Amino acid sequence: MWRHLALRSLGVIDDAQLDLEDGFTVITGETGAGKTMVVTALGLLRGERADSGLVRHGSDQARVEAVIDVTAHPSVTGRIDDAGGLVEDGELVIGRTLSAQGRSRAFAGGTSVPAAVLADVTDDLVAVHGQSDQHRLVRPAHQRDALDQYAGDPVRVLMDDYTPAWRGWREVDERLNLLRTDAQERARALDAAQRGLDEIDAVDPQPGEDEQLVAEESRLAHAESLARAAETARGHLAGDAESAVGPAAAAALVAEAAASLDSESGHDPALDELASRAREVSVTLDDLATELASYVSAVELDPARLALVQSRRADIVALQRKYGPGTDDVLAWADDARQRVVELAGDDDTIAALEQERDSLRARLGDLAAQLTTARRAAAERLATAVGAELADLSMPSARLHVEVREAELSPHGGDTVELTFAANSGAAPRPLHKGASGGELSRLMLALEVVLADKSSVPTLVFDEVDAGIGGRAAVEVGRRLATLSAGAQVLAVTHLPQVAAFARHHFRVLKDDDGQITSSSVVRLEGQDRVDELARMLAGQENSEAAQQHARELLQMAGHE
Repeated sequence: MWRHLALRSLGVIDDAQLDLEDGFTVITGETGAGKTMVVTALGLLRGERADSGLVRHGSDQARVEAVIDVTAHPSVTGRIDDAGGLVEDGELVIGRTLSAQGRSRAFAGGTSVPAAVLADVTDDLVAVHGQSDQHRLVRPAHQRDALDQYAGDPVRVLMDDYTPAWRGWREVDERLNLLRTDAQERARALDAAQRGLDEIDAVDPQPGEDEQLVAEESRLAHAESLARAAETARGHLAGDAESAVGPAAAAALVAEAAASLDSESGHDPALDELASRAREVSVTLDDLATELASYVSAVELDPARLALVQSRRADIVALQRKYGPGTDDVLAWADDARQRVVELAGDDDTIAALEQERDSLRARLGDLAAQLTTARRAAAERLATAVGAELADLSMPSARLHVEVREAELSPHGGDTVELTFAANSGAAPRPLHKGASGGELSRLMLALEVVLADKSSVPTLVFDEVDAGIGGRAAVEVGRRLATLSAGAQVLAVTHLPQVAAFARHHFRVLKDDDGQITSSSVVRLEGQDRVDELARMLAGQENSEAAQQHARELLQMAGHE
C-alpha cells in the first residue's frame, strides 16, 4: 500500500505532500489546478516516459517520491535487493527526477536504477485506470487481455501450458522450413566438406608433423657441410695421423697441461684444485671428440629422402593454405567437417523426426486452444452478466455488453479472437465499442468494466483518473458507491470532478490553485469537517458559501455515511 507521495516542481505544483491511508481517497480541485499531476507523478514512478515539459517553469528539475508498504510483497523486496537497493522495515522508497534539459533518473531503495526497474516493481503495487483505457479497450488485444484477467486461473493455468507449447511448435516449424528451403545450400555445403575431407585424408597429416619435416629437410639439405664441420672440429680436438693438426690437437695439449699440474700436486690446495679442473676439461674434450666422430658417421647423405621430405612438406603446406595456418588447425577443420558431413547427410532423417515432433506439438496446441476457447466463453458470459449488473446500477438498465469469442488461426494467445460489443438500448443491435455508445454511455461502460476487472486485480492499490467523465446524477452516486465498495479490499485513489463520487471517500485532498498574475502555483491540502463541506459545495454550485449547496453537500456526506 502506498503510504506517502511527494511532488516538487511538477507542472503547476510547487510542493505537495500526500499522506495516504487505506480505504477510498479522492483528489478534487478546479479545472487546471493540476489534480491530474498526482496521476502523472504515479506514471513517472511507474517508469513511464519522462517529458521535460513537466518541469515547473523556473525550476531546474522536478522530483517525485513515494513510500510504499511492501510487507505483503516479498517478491518486490527480492527485486530491489537484486538491483542493489534496500527495503527497510517493510517500506520501499522510490523516486524519479526530471531535469529541465530532459535528463531523467530513477531511484529505488536508496540506489540509482533504470526506469525499467521501477516499472517492474510497481507493476505488482498499483494499477491505474484512466480515460486512456477507453481507447485501449477498443483494441482487440486489450479486449482479450481484459477477458483473460476476468477469467482468472482457468485461463492463466492453460496459458502457462500453451505459451511454451506454442514457442516449441514455432521453433520446430521454423527449423523445418530452414532445412527444406536450404536444401540446395546444404548440398553445396556437404560437397565442400566432403571434398576437403578427401583431400586431407589423402595426405593424412599427423599432429606436429610440419615442424618435424622442417627440421628433417634442413638436416638433409645441409648434410655434407654438417659432416665436414663436425669432422674438422673433431680433428682440432683429438687430432690423428691423418689430421693436419697432429700432436697440437686441443685434447693432447690440455692433457699435457693437466699432467704438468699433477707433477706438483700435494704442495698447494689451490693448485690442486686447478689441476682437478684441468683433468675434467681433458675428459670433456675426449668425450666431445668421440661424440663428434659418432655424429659424422651418422650424418645421412640421402638425396632421395630429401626429395620425399620436400614433397611431403609441399602437400602439407597446400593443406595449411586452405584449412589452417598449422597442421593442428588442418586436423581441427577435418574434425569439424566430419561432424558437418554427418549432420548434413542425416538431414533427411532429421526432417522426418522434426515433422513428427511438429505434428505432435500441433495436436497438443489444438487441444489447449480448444480448452482456452471453452474457458474464455464461460468467462465471457460471466463478464457480460457482471458488467450488465453494474450498468443497471449506473442508470443504464437496458444496456448490454456482449463478449464474443470466435475461433481463429492459432496465435501466441490461443486459437480465438475476442470482441466486446455494446447495445445501449433494448432492441438495438450490439456494435463495436467505439461505435455503439455515446461519450457518457461509453464512460459508464468503461467504468463498469473497470470496476468488474478491478475486483479481479491482485494489486493492493487502484487509481482511477476521471473515469467518471460524462456521468452525473444518480449514476454518479453509484460510481462513488462502487469505488467505496472496492476500497474494502484495496487502497483506492480517484481523481474526480463529481461531488457525488467525492462524498463516498474516507479521505479527501484538494488541489488549490494560486495565480498572482505572473505565475500559477498549486498545492495540495487535506480536507476535514467543514472544509470538506465547502469543497463539495464548490463542486456542486461553483461557490463555497451557498447555503443551498452547503446543505446539499451535507446530504451527500450523510448518504455516503460520512456525516
